[in-house]
Amino acid sequence: MTALCAIETEGLTKRYGSGSAAVDRLDLHVRRGEIHGFVGPNGAGKTTTLRMLVGLARPTAGSARVLGQPAGSAAALACTGAMIEEPAFYPFLSGRTNLRLLAGHAGVPMSRIDAVLARVELTPRGADKVATYSTGMKQRLALAAALLKDPELLILDEPTNGLDPAGIAEIRELVRGLAREGRTVLLSSHLMNEIEQICDRVSVIQRGRLVTEGSIDELRGRPELRLRADPLERARELVRALPFVESLRTADGALVLAAAPERAAAINRCLVRCGIEVSELAPVRSSLEAVFLDLVGPAEEAGERDR
Repeated sequence: MTALCAIETEGLTKRYGSGSAAVDRLDLHVRRGEIHGFVGPNGAGKTTTLRMLVGLARPTAGSARVLGQPAGSAAALACTGAMIEEPAFYPFLSGRTNLRLLAGHAGVPMSRIDAVLARVELTPRGADKVATYSTGMKQRLALAAALLKDPELLILDEPTNGLDPAGIAEIRELVRGLAREGRTVLLSSHLMNEIEQICDRVSVIQRGRLVTEGSIDELRGRPELRLRADPLERARELVRALPFVESLRTADGALVLAAAPERAAAINRCLVRCGIEVSELAPVRSSLEAVFLDLVGPAEEAGERDR
């Protein structure tokens, strides 16, 4: 394992029975100190991968190391906080009592309970039964449980699942704050907009295999310029002759230019001087969602939840 990686897998594979592999020779690299998005369609193997990283499932083949230790080992788990699948708590006990039970099992000082409740802004409801909590509050309690050990690494599986926009924004800011403290976060989500806003790098998997891995900017590609002008064909001829326009194509009745956004003023001057009416000249860039759909194609039928 390289020193820069908090998580590294090599050929990680998980098969259930004689069926196809849920995770198939996966090579994953999560750098220390980053928020790393882990995305894929339903059934791609995201949750199975996360379960193997924390020792809840045994790999069929390959290896995984977490913080320099074998995945699932006591040494790795001591520095890892995880929130995988649906949060499970005793509904008729308070949030604080649930955390007290978890802290006792993990050998964590009880003084951590007040700290993590405050960290997720649940202190006022800590004495209330979990049965009275909203979905968002249960998600925050699960995050509090993941933070009990003051972990160096957090593994979060769909932490915004079932939340309204306000709840999603709260979790987003909480995760950003955790990263600012120097923690590493591996974040699985199906919300591409959230991944794009919060993550430094992303791994995309499909059918258990790694499709691509890189920074958000690398996946989205270089920015381009969209041009709407009249007459369009004359504008095409003029733009094609400019030395700083690398290529151009037509999309939705507009020209899309492979040129740096700072060249927009020069392009506009050229066209206007030649009598071209420019109605739009603006930078455009593929969204992460568009890149994701290009990579994995249309939605596929999934069986068991994200095995």
